Amino acid sequence: MAHPDITSPEVSNDVPRPEYPRPSFVREDWLNLNGGWQFAFDPGDSGLERGLVHQELDGRILVPFCPESELSGIGDTDFHPAVWYRRTVRIPAGWAGRRVLLHFGAVDHDATVWADGREVARHSGGFTSFTADLGAVAGTAGGDAEVVIVVRARDARHGTQARGKQATDYANSDCHYTRTTGIWQTVWAEPVPEVHLRRPRITPDLASGAFHLELPLSANRPGHRITARVSDADGRAVAEASVRADLDLAPRMVLALPEDRRRPWSPEDPHLYRVRIELLDGGGETLDRAECTAGLRSVAIDGKRLLLNGRPVFQRLVLDQGWYPDGLMTAPDDAALVRDIELSLAAGFNGARLHQKVFEERFLHHADRLGYLVWGEFGDWGASTGRTTGDNQRPTAGFIAQWLEAVERDYSHPSIVGWCPLNETHQELHDRQTVLDDVTRGMFLATKAADTSRPVLDASGYSHRVAETDVYDSHSYEQDPEAFRRQMAGLDKDDPYLNPDNRGNPGKKDTDAVWSLPYRGQPYFCSEFGGIWWNPEEADGSAGDDRDVSWGYGQRPRTEEEFQTRFAGLTGALLDDPLMFGYCYTQLTDVFQEQNGVYRFDRSHKLDVERLRAAQRRPAAFERPAGEEGR
Repeated sequence: MAHPDITSPEVSNDVPRPEYPRPSFVREDWLNLNGGWQFAFDPGDSGLERGLVHQELDGRILVPFCPESELSGIGDTDFHPAVWYRRTVRIPAGWAGRRVLLHFGAVDHDATVWADGREVARHSGGFTSFTADLGAVAGTAGGDAEVVIVVRARDARHGTQARGKQATDYANSDCHYTRTTGIWQTVWAEPVPEVHLRRPRITPDLASGAFHLELPLSANRPGHRITARVSDADGRAVAEASVRADLDLAPRMVLALPEDRRRPWSPEDPHLYRVRIELLDGGGETLDRAECTAGLRSVAIDGKRLLLNGRPVFQRLVLDQGWYPDGLMTAPDDAALVRDIELSLAAGFNGARLHQKVFEERFLHHADRLGYLVWGEFGDWGASTGRTTGDNQRPTAGFIAQWLEAVERDYSHPSIVGWCPLNETHQELHDRQTVLDDVTRGMFLATKAADTSRPVLDASGYSHRVAETDVYDSHSYEQDPEAFRRQMAGLDKDDPYLNPDNRGNPGKKDTDAVWSLPYRGQPYFCSEFGGIWWNPEEADGSAGDDRDVSWGYGQRPRTEEEFQTRFAGLTGALLDDPLMFGYCYTQLTDVFQEQNGVYRFDRSHKLDVERLRAAQRRPAAFERPAGEEGR
């Protein structure tokens, strides 16, 4: 792979995060645009008026790291209403005759992109990818052209905006962390023909032993066809098919696998097939080609049981927030993504809730190949008006649009076994429809329309506003294992623990408030619990009770033995419930002041993880054969 030239000699051409950023849909030709970019803060958001689109910028930044991070070379953690980026890119001569697509993994929050002074893209949303078509600017005739790329990112401090865990106060506090502004995932370019493949949807059909492919195209031409070939991981052909590409905007095909070549994807055997897709013209010449990965697996619901490949697999999930001390929301390198999964597996977990953040796609690629179960989630925090009742949360229509972008990007990853668009929305039910009601239902229905193959949880914990949500859950940080066991009981009577609202109403009893529509017998799990406050250096209480310095849930253990006993008791209460399909323990690592991780923030060990693994890996009652699990 050739790296881009940067004509400004002051800008470094080091290329961090050099790996291919879209491993589920790979083309051969591409250009990594990470590295040194010109940069400027724009505190008054006046840069457009001041002509920054056409000017050199004085500052320097290392993309894809945000300016708040140390790895960017800046490390300024103040608020930045607007920031600007600029670099000159030389388009390779070999790309002549093709359109150039400029891809952004993620830019927080509202981005505008110019190429040679011409606006080529706008995008709202800090967690999702977008593309600018440079075809008319870069030129499709001739190569070795130079294009000046300018990016402005706006990131408001106040107002409704999907922020995830980013702090709206200056300093980190409670469970809010240092902000991310601007580019924070890989920027890259690729050439495509005038008529080209777009990202396919690959849906596994375990029952019939096939993959269903939906193959969107940029346009249709007479005589065009699409061919697809499935191979084992070692390259041996398994199945192939062909379909006309001149009739349907998104042609469809079925790739049926012979019975003796069907190998279901599972945590125990995360087998991935390779799918090679080619677009051919009327004469049989290849116009465009790409290679994808696919896993043959199923997710189903049987009463209160959530099944993987037709069998109950207890989901021992961990809450993963995906933050790093030096890169913030951006992993310092690809190995860090792999290590987080390996650390989780070593502690006995078999998956994660990717919490309040849409993770970069390479994480999902590693989850696919390592057999790691994942629930995809949106970083929806940032819609609260601050009031405790009534219409206190007002997410916008933009939340739905951005979430659908995430679902579309990640649709074909077999590691994703469920979707969760919202987290801990808290609002008391009353007799008037609210914005939260409308948006929660909108996000649920949009997800179901976009993906019928996976369950959807309307909101993790707190306010369940969709009666027909596929899955139901609660959050509880009760620290006494026996009290927790009693609290979580009741599934056998269709009376599970629900999250009530008595915050801000000290005289109110739990039973006086209702946040959620009634439970209707769905599969149920406790999707946040534990969060045991443990830092060996603070076991004596020397850190005090300042949550801006150090905190976790409950009284901190005095010894590691006390921690291990509590952990085994809490997890055991859920492992012993035959109707509980899984859990999610808070959390994988410490994050700044939040000292409740299984590992430290720098991923070093602070516990005997073998004991955690032993506590979790004992048989779960849910995994007993049907008829023996108590239903």
